[in-house]
Amino acid sequence: MKFRAQSGAYNGRMDSAPDIATIVDDWLRQFAAYPAAHATHAVLQLVTVFREIAAPVDRSLVVPALAALAAEALARERTLWIVTADDTLLPDISNALDLRLRPLCLVLPGADYAGSIALRATLSLLKSRLTRAAEDSEGPAWSAMRNRLRVDDALWRACLAWSARGLDREAPPAAIGNLFPVRIGPWALAGRLAAPADWVMLIQAGQLPDAVRTPWPEARCTLMLASGLVSGVTSLVAVDETVRLRAEIEVLGQELAEMELEFATAQGELAGFTERYHELIAGRMIELDRLHADLALIKMQHNPADPALDVAARQAAARAEQTRRESSAYSKHAASGEHAPEQGFKPSNDLKKRFRQLAQKIHPDRACNEADRAWRTQLMSEANRAYRAGDTRGLDEVFALWCAGQHGNQSTLSGAVPAAGHFSPSAPTSADVDALAAEATRIRQRLVAITTELDRLYGSKLYELFAAARVAARQGRDLLQEMAQRLDGQIAQANHELERLEPVAG
Repeated sequence: MKFRAQSGAYNGRMDSAPDIATIVDDWLRQFAAYPAAHATHAVLQLVTVFREIAAPVDRSLVVPALAALAAEALARERTLWIVTADDTLLPDISNALDLRLRPLCLVLPGADYAGSIALRATLSLLKSRLTRAAEDSEGPAWSAMRNRLRVDDALWRACLAWSARGLDREAPPAAIGNLFPVRIGPWALAGRLAAPADWVMLIQAGQLPDAVRTPWPEARCTLMLASGLVSGVTSLVAVDETVRLRAEIEVLGQELAEMELEFATAQGELAGFTERYHELIAGRMIELDRLHADLALIKMQHNPADPALDVAARQAAARAEQTRRESSAYSKHAASGEHAPEQGFKPSNDLKKRFRQLAQKIHPDRACNEADRAWRTQLMSEANRAYRAGDTRGLDEVFALWCAGQHGNQSTLSGAVPAAGHFSPSAPTSADVDALAAEATRIRQRLVAITTELDRLYGSKLYELFAAARVAARQGRDLLQEMAQRLDGQIAQANHELERLEPVAG
């Protein structure tokens, strides 16, 4: 069974790519037709233009076309607002965005109960991608983003500090929207953020208030897709608590999948380096620390009355034992797990999309009971293994297992969340509300846990060495090999010094 994206839309986009390109080219011509300013009496005045344009005949192409428009805005260093009537389309638009560019796009729901979590997750995703500095954060758009953050360094630090505090009732910094070149969200939130943009695209026109169907403040050009774009309910104002919680889970589930992908990618990148580090460095470190411990012991034995030598000998022995234990622990862990790819971990965009879409469906924190959670945990563990091994077929097999289990447990699975506006009409019960509330809480807690784990990972000495090795590799150097050669020289020197010292008899 082949893995397919949500609603089967992704597999069809390859065939429709020329149509998407035609749609986006038309939008770009509309935006480019109007200059940002014109000269009147030597004074530049902003020109604001508003035009209603026809929506594509094939409405299924609107979301991928909006994602392509976001990529074009980033490539041309233009700021873009995609303004919706509600939160309904946000998960679909977020899924359609280029994975490399997703952290540069602020996809923010207007629902207060999900907005702060989504914002913190996006900040964590951006911070992680900047820290990793891998191939998926290279290119002109990322260079422009780094420059934007350097210019607004105080705002960037304030946003990170706000996110780290994690206080639900604390509002984010007022100008947070200005950090992101592309912003996607409902009109009410866009108005509150008041972040200016070069281009504005209004969608779900039939549901937008009349006051919004005007030139966007300070925008170069505002386009509005004509009425008729398919959408769900007009807002996420709760009809009942189950509707509100399902909508929240839909948004948070998207953020969770993005963060699980980022975490798995960071771990996968480090795994290959860790394996090579232990092959080249760990054994040499054990040998060198052992020699230093022997030297310190002999020096202490020659001068037993010197307390400093006694302390030095004890410290050297403890360091040697710690190095040995750490290497032994890694060897046992490596023996029980999979090996990292020999050429390093470089997952394709297709592999990343498959993993992200799978994580949205099978994540253990979306379970409805302990048995369901145990099953999902097994599936998620296997999905992580397949992803780190670059095993597309393995991800397909996990998806097939998920489908088989899902069809056999339709009445108990909470992971298949209905699309907004298509919830079951049956009357909700307190048990339904409690179960959904518990699921939303677990997702929030997991998002916080991933952020904490990423911070711990990036703060480790091993990751610092990994980052330095990646910089050296871009300069044509092999940092680990250089370290191994230095250690060989230090080992030879220690052996030579040890040979010169006579051990104390007795």
